[in-house]
Amino acid sequence: TVSGLQKRYGGRLVLDIPALHIASGERVALLGANGSGKTTLLRLLAGTEQADAGSIKQGSAAGYMPQTPYAFDCSVKKNILLALPHKDGAQARAKQALKLVGLWDFAEARGNRLSGGETQRMALARVLAGDHRLLLLDEPTSSTDVAAADAIERALLDYAAAKQATLMFSTHAPAQARRLATRVLVLSQGRVVEDGAPDEVMDDPASAEAAAFLRHWRF
Repeated sequence: TVSGLQKRYGGRLVLDIPALHIASGERVALLGANGSGKTTLLRLLAGTEQADAGSIKQGSAAGYMPQTPYAFDCSVKKNILLALPHKDGAQARAKQALKLVGLWDFAEARGNRLSGGETQRMALARVLAGDHRLLLLDEPTSSTDVAAADAIERALLDYAAAKQATLMFSTHAPAQARRLATRVLVLSQGRVVEDGAPDEVMDDPASAEAAAFLRHWRF
């Protein structure tokens, strides 16, 4: 639950959300042009940045995957295990997560020598290996090819169903939002200008800003 949330960079108001509630188990897609506030909202929810005003209340700690994921100079499997200190069954969790994203065959490869798409899948595996009830993902398939993107989408849906987890992700692809989300938010200049079911938002947007953004896409 978000109340009166605001964020400024250099005096410029980049996010302004008076009120927003995400129910447990929802899968929420964030759509909008570059600079619309999607990444800022995810960072604030994840706690990697602090708001200038307002409050955020959430029921559990989040698993967060940034838009530009990091990779340590160790094996891919070790990159996953570093996120699981003192967790029971850490080895099995790491293996399962890497299999979910199609990277188990790369388990002993150096994590910092993967391609961009492989690094993104490794970062997602690091999140999926945890036990999160809330996942915050910033463009989780932006660097992957079609096959890898399909694998990631299946993994996210399976994880959300198995954990009864809430999922919030940003994407530039309305078609992906339609496939994955139960709810779509469209942001423009830091404000939520559209909020509804995917088909409702995609097929009949109520706001001029959402209509202008969606007009450039085929989905």
